[in-house]
Amino acid sequence: MIDKNIVRFGVSIDEKLLTKFDSHISEKGYVNRSEAIRDLIRDVLVEQRIENPETESFGTLTIIYNHHHGEISDKLNNVQHDYFKNIVSTTHIHLDSHNCLEVLILKGKAGHLKSLADMILSIKNVKHGKFVIASTETDLDE
Repeated sequence: MIDKNIVRFGVSIDEKLLTKFDSHISEKGYVNRSEAIRDLIRDVLVEQRIENPETESFGTLTIIYNHHHGEISDKLNNVQHDYFKNIVSTTHIHLDSHNCLEVLILKGKAGHLKSLADMILSIKNVKHGKFVIASTETDLDE
């Protein structure tokens, strides 16, 4: 049964670009181009939404740091306590005898979460980090 809300449309695209796209979606495990294109469209729409600092969002912040440097563990712990309303959960993993990886799950307004992530990433001795944010709004297919 075909969904009556599905719209079919044609796209003109350079053959070499399409070959690269087909290779990419095959590597990612997509069954067809339509699913891959729908995901690309959703991704663009989420990116557009989170440009609005008031958009309710979730995010993950992954950081790597050496816990022997300075008072980084105390600083990170203090920030997590200060922002407990936005930090839903944390996972702490010991990578080796010096380095730790933490993943923080964040919830709140996009602008606030971006600021919080920037604050944590700028703490002295955080070696590397990455913030990923997504909108919690569910009407992307409507």
